[in-house]
Amino acid sequence: MPIKIQSDLPAKHILEEENIFVMDETRATHQDIRPLEIAILNLMPLKEDTELHLLRSLSNTPLQVNVTFLHTGTHESKNVSARHLNQFYKTYDDIRGQKLDGLIITGAPVENMAFEEINYWEELTQLMDWSARHVTSTLHICWGAQAGLYHHYGIDKYPLEKKLSGVYRHTVMNRKTELLRGFDDVFYAPHSRYTGVDEAKIAADPRLTVLAKSEKAGVYLVIAENGKQIFVLGHPEYDRMTLDAEYRRDLSRGLNPEIPEHYYPEDDPNQKPLLTWRANANNLYTNWLNYYVYQVTPYNLEEMG
Repeated sequence: MPIKIQSDLPAKHILEEENIFVMDETRATHQDIRPLEIAILNLMPLKEDTELHLLRSLSNTPLQVNVTFLHTGTHESKNVSARHLNQFYKTYDDIRGQKLDGLIITGAPVENMAFEEINYWEELTQLMDWSARHVTSTLHICWGAQAGLYHHYGIDKYPLEKKLSGVYRHTVMNRKTELLRGFDDVFYAPHSRYTGVDEAKIAADPRLTVLAKSEKAGVYLVIAENGKQIFVLGHPEYDRMTLDAEYRRDLSRGLNPEIPEHYYPEDDPNQKPLLTWRANANNLYTNWLNYYVYQVTPYNLEEMG
C-alpha cells in the first residue's frame, strides 16, 4: 500500500525517483474504496491445486479481492469433478455482460499443439478480445502468456530442444516500472515448459517492453499498454513441491525427465526442494493488484472506457 505524505515534503521527490509509491494528501482524500473484482480463467488440469497457488499469491495484500473462477465451456475437464465446476466456476458466457478490475489467464498443458488446434481456442480468443474492453488489467501466465502474445501481437511460440524445468536466475531490465517495485536486481522464478518465445520479436514491437529475463530461461516479464496486458512466461505461483510433483509424474509415465535445475539441494530429488522464489512472487502479484488494478480502475466499473 502507498504511504501518504504532504505534497510538498522534499522526501517525496526522492522516493518517487527511487520508484517508491507515495500518495499526496489530495489524491488520498479523493479515493473511493471497494473490493476488487478479479476473475481467474483456470486452464490447468489440476484445478484445485492451481486455485490454492493463485489464492495464496493474491492474499498477500491488504486489498479486499472478490475472486471468480472461470473454466472453458467448450472443453470438458477430466481431472476435476463436474460438481466442483458447477459449484465454484463460471464460464465466459456467464460474465460477458460484466466489467472486471482484473483477469488472470493461467497456463495449460497444450504447449506442443498449434494454438488453432486447441478445442477451446475460439472461446479463449473471444475472452481475450472481451478483456480489452471490459477489464482494467489482464495477467497472463506461462502458456497463457504465450497465447496472449500470439493473439494480441502475432508472436508465436517455438519448441525447445528439451523441457525447461527448474528455478532460474532472472535480471531486472527496467527498475522504474511499477511492476518491479521492491524487486532485487536479480531474483529467482520457476519455469516448466516445452516452448519459448523469441525475445527479438518482442523487442521489435514498440508496444511491448521486456521487464525481466533469464540467461537460461529467456524472457520472463513483458508489459504492454501501460499494464493493460502483462505477460509472465514462468510460474511464480508454484509452491515448494509443484516441480517435484511434475518431475515424479513424468517419471511414472516413462518420459525419462531431467531433474529440475537449481531446485533440489545438490540436485538430489530425495532432498526437500529449496523455496527461493516466494518473496518476489508475492511482490509481483501485489504490485499487479495495486498499481495496475487498484490505482487505476474506476470506482464504478460501468465507467470503464
